[in-house]
Amino acid sequence: MRVGIIGLGRMGEGMSRRMMKEGIEVWGYRRNYEKAQECLENGYVSEVTVDIQGLVDGVRAKGPGIFMMVVPAENVENTIDELLRSGCTEGDIIIDHGNSNFKDSRRRAQDLEKRGIQYIDWGISGGVYGLSRGYCLMVGGTSSAVSACSPIFRALSPGLSAAPRTNDRSWVTSAEHGWLHCGPPGAGHFVKMVHNGVEYGIMQAYAEGFNILYNADAGSKYVAEGDAEVAPMSDPENYQYDIDVAEVAELWRRGSVVGSWLLDLTADVLRSDPKLGKFSGGVSDSGEGRWTVNAAVDLGVPAPVITTALFERFNSRRLGEFGNRILNGMRSMFGGHDVR
Repeated sequence: MRVGIIGLGRMGEGMSRRMMKEGIEVWGYRRNYEKAQECLENGYVSEVTVDIQGLVDGVRAKGPGIFMMVVPAENVENTIDELLRSGCTEGDIIIDHGNSNFKDSRRRAQDLEKRGIQYIDWGISGGVYGLSRGYCLMVGGTSSAVSACSPIFRALSPGLSAAPRTNDRSWVTSAEHGWLHCGPPGAGHFVKMVHNGVEYGIMQAYAEGFNILYNADAGSKYVAEGDAEVAPMSDPENYQYDIDVAEVAELWRRGSVVGSWLLDLTADVLRSDPKLGKFSGGVSDSGEGRWTVNAAVDLGVPAPVITTALFERFNSRRLGEFGNRILNGMRSMFGGHDVR
């Protein structure tokens, strides 16, 4: 089996290495010649090219090709156009690994179907740790395309031993290996979109919980000032705990129902920088959270936790600052309240 990868950064390289270990022949494309040669010399790919034309020619030399795009979502459209200009044609399969909007994936699949090209949208979780842990794969596409690419999915997924089984069936499903054909084109990116929305909510809950622990000693610093602008702290003697947040994170990793890989990562960063001084506190959102909330609205399904987590990311970037000034102005005008 021969596969072409467009993008040999940390993610693309990791996926290539896992496929190579399973006997899949991987041709890689990377613009940087030195980095491309380094991948080849290290045995991470079978062959490398520094132009898409060379990749298409090499992969299609033995018949229809499979092309994996490991590029940012905003580059997917241009990459598809370049593949088409370079000779990608009927019988080929194009896989979009990026976090594209599922609606775009449906449209692209429909457009490519007219050319006889099948399109797989493939949401992936695991990040750069996937090289060692394996990747969780959420796949959308036709049954024939997914079947043709199943050796790729098996090579990249974590495998049956990654988690205890939840059933006693005599057969094993692909999901138990870490990959799932979620449905027709668009379904893979739809499931990945919701996955990332859930991730927003979980991360926000951890952040808020640790923030409460971090401020648990506020009572020991409290000085009653008789300030009408700020409600006084009730019973400050109840909040005089100097809690080691990094140690709590370490503790919760062991036997706790809130343990998770995200908590493992949190414990790592708190261990190296307990006050997280190198971070600004402004949290970005890459799109999937917004799309999940939009889908919930379209479906009429309540999603208050994911929605609040998304809005908190906006707030972290001070996007609500002008609104807060409006509040300052109103309170100053109707009650002569001080501005804080």
